[in-house]
Amino acid sequence: MTDAISLVGQGALIERLLRGEFICRVTDEDGWRALKEPGMRARVESYLNQINRTVATAGEGEVFFCGYAQLGEAERKVISSQFKDICQALIPLVEWLVLVQEASGQDAPLTEGAPVRLTELQSRIEDTPAFREQLAKLSQYRLFGSTSNNVDAQMKLVFKRLVELGYLTRPNAEKQIYIATGKLDYLYEVIRFIDETEGLGLEAQAETATQRELI
Repeated sequence: MTDAISLVGQGALIERLLRGEFICRVTDEDGWRALKEPGMRARVESYLNQINRTVATAGEGEVFFCGYAQLGEAERKVISSQFKDICQALIPLVEWLVLVQEASGQDAPLTEGAPVRLTELQSRIEDTPAFREQLAKLSQYRLFGSTSNNVDAQMKLVFKRLVELGYLTRPNAEKQIYIATGKLDYLYEVIRFIDETEGLGLEAQAETATQRELI
């Protein structure tokens, strides 16, 4: 019976990874614990290797996702397409992260497990003209697509979209409390990679009012 349960759990993990999901303590604690266990990790890796996939990690090994084991022309095209999608979303995502950090008065950017209380954040943004302007600007990016001039509508749309994209999760539908997922840690690594290889100076551009770097 234990082996059967293990196989079911293994199959579910593989399916999630192949769907492009990021598995961390926040999004799926059971799955995360399973992948931290060497035996399960090896079995999942063995299966994925058969289809040229591998278990990749981010956030110092605390976030799991599916990558390619070997890169051929076809795989490079897929990765290139995915990379372009991430790059197109970088500016609105970075601006949102900076806004949250500034409005919350935090010294550090959001990372996996950090709570974001929408009601409190919205109140601070509404009370500060500069924050309202930042929200209005970033909410109109194609990534979010807001056409509203109302702060409440802008906030709800942005947060709804971030949940859909996997950067936030909302554990209780009755409460306006969101939790940052490990996909943010992956995003920081992508930003760091671009910054180092392309010399875009994203770190300097993303400095907050506290002069702390975003990444």
